[in-house]
Amino acid sequence: MSLLLDYVKKQLSSEVNHPKFKAGDTITVHYKIKEGDKERIQQFSGVVVQRKNEPATASFTVRKISNGVGVERIFPVSSPFIDKIELNKVGIVRRAKIYYIRTRTGKAARIREKIQRNTDK
Repeated sequence: MSLLLDYVKKQLSSEVNHPKFKAGDTITVHYKIKEGDKERIQQFSGVVVQRKNEPATASFTVRKISNGVGVERIFPVSSPFIDKIELNKVGIVRRAKIYYIRTRTGKAARIREKIQRNTDK
């Protein structure tokens, strides 16, 4: 039975080449939107609050503040409407799901950034 389930999951999962990111990272998602017969790409930039599920059904939640109001959007990882994902900052958090960020505003909502050190000499 598990072999059958693994086969179905492998068929459903499509190969996507997005960068690796986790909760606390700041990313920009380029999302295709269809309006009538036209298509455009909208950018949604914010902090990743969580990642969920297995590769076939995986999704992630991105949160941003827009005009003083918190906006969260859930994206399926294997969505054909995601054009690309850019990793802007790598955050340092100790949790896999940072729901506590919802109650914080201003400086309290900041996430420490991982500093990339250059080891080439």
